[in-house]
Amino acid sequence: MAEFKTPTRIKCKGRVTDNAELGTPIKIPASPFLERIGYGTGIAVYMLERSPKIGCIRSPWAIKKLLKGRNNEASDGRLRLEADFLRQLEHPNIVGFRAFTAGADGKPCLVMEALDISLGDKIEQKQDNADEEPFPAKDILTVGYEVAKGLKYLHHTAHILHGDIKSPNILVTHDFSTVKLCDFGHSLPLTESLELDISKGDFSYFGTECWNAPEIIHEDGPVTNAADIWPYGLVMWEMIALSPPHVQIEDESSDESVIDADTTNKLLDDSNYDMDESVTFLKEIMPQTNDKLGG
Repeated sequence: MAEFKTPTRIKCKGRVTDNAELGTPIKIPASPFLERIGYGTGIAVYMLERSPKIGCIRSPWAIKKLLKGRNNEASDGRLRLEADFLRQLEHPNIVGFRAFTAGADGKPCLVMEALDISLGDKIEQKQDNADEEPFPAKDILTVGYEVAKGLKYLHHTAHILHGDIKSPNILVTHDFSTVKLCDFGHSLPLTESLELDISKGDFSYFGTECWNAPEIIHEDGPVTNAADIWPYGLVMWEMIALSPPHVQIEDESSDESVIDADTTNKLLDDSNYDMDESVTFLKEIMPQTNDKLGG
């Protein structure tokens, strides 16, 4: 009888090797054959459903590419910059880099891990369903904690400022079991002291106006990692108010236009989280806030 041999295990690679010259051998179909799931200035994001291979199921990818007919050097530059940033990042709360390659039309494509939905879309779904209740406190605290871990890694380990923190740039699963930062097209390098690293180039902070920190809007302070912490707080506010920040309210006298004490108490009552632990973690990622947080 022939000697028994253990079957060889089939390994499924989750990351594609690429190079700066767009030489990756993977094939990206033309845009009409892809489902568009998002868009931005000069770019669109598509879902690529991958066929399963023998022995493994392959997860879908998100494809970010320039819009058809656009020859925008700024958008092209941001896409390449985002690819450069993402390929050096590896963290559970940062969207996974897969490849930087060329599509069927020759345009550069950034291939990334795909998740269910953005937090911004989750908030819009509540609005569309006329659901005026804030997200449960446990979900708000989960998102806050996971995003904070991603920011801690970005700022203190990778020395990168995300540069555009907002709910549309946070990807989640429907049950909030996974939370990841995405869209690094406006990211900037930081020094070890967490200030903008001007030695690496002449950079400008863009962000999105209604999420921007006061020192960015008024141009009266240095750009530091605090420029990510301010909009991080506004994202938590979005999950309670179910609205982007600084949106003008038509009837300011309406009782429905504010979050009253009863709602706040309900949020706290629903939570099983240790708030002291959350404050301690915030102090760790943002030491200069110790005085404000009671340190």
